[in-house]
Amino acid sequence: MPPPLPQPSDAGPLPPEEFRRWYGGWDPLTPSTIADFLDGFDRPWWIVGGWALEKATGVSRAHEDMDISVDAADAERLRLFLADRGWTTWNADSGWLRPFDHRFRDIRPTSGIWVRADAQSPWVLDVPLTPFRDGLWVNKKLPEQAMPLDQATWVDDDDGLRYLRSEIVLFMKAAQVREKDVADAETYLPLLDSLSLDWLRESVSRMDPSHPWARGFDN
Repeated sequence: MPPPLPQPSDAGPLPPEEFRRWYGGWDPLTPSTIADFLDGFDRPWWIVGGWALEKATGVSRAHEDMDISVDAADAERLRLFLADRGWTTWNADSGWLRPFDHRFRDIRPTSGIWVRADAQSPWVLDVPLTPFRDGLWVNKKLPEQAMPLDQATWVDDDDGLRYLRSEIVLFMKAAQVREKDVADAETYLPLLDSLSLDWLRESVSRMDPSHPWARGFDN
């Protein structure tokens, strides 16, 4: 008999190595393949995370996965779109996974959707959901902050894809818990312009006045 899966009562999320042992590894999409993968999905989507930082700055980094985001209200539409094309979707919430299908359709705006072909296949896409309010993009870590999607993102002239602005990506990483978040801060903070740095400092100070970034940045 195989060992039981970890239960939600266990302390904290699994470390990466243990997570891969239980749930599998990644063979992620890239900016060169994501457009074809989502061709026909008729709702807005945009690239977030490390790929958004790399595209905005031209400074390369390693990529463990591919992250895009959609309006949380479009999660069901994305699920059906991918299911029609033979992909399975999973609800990733607080370090735990369960199927996101016709049996388990409940999902929170703070959840993410992970995508793979089947249980024997690697993950290809991570979709953290973004809440919207009155048609505006909402910062899920600072819910009082809302803006038009065109203000929170930008479109690259070369590939035509939409990306989350770098200062917002770094804001989402401000906790700096993971090693890669620390590395991203060290690499990309010095590349932000003054307006982006001002936005980041003000937003961090509203979220956590004690955070080092709330006091400004050394240039």
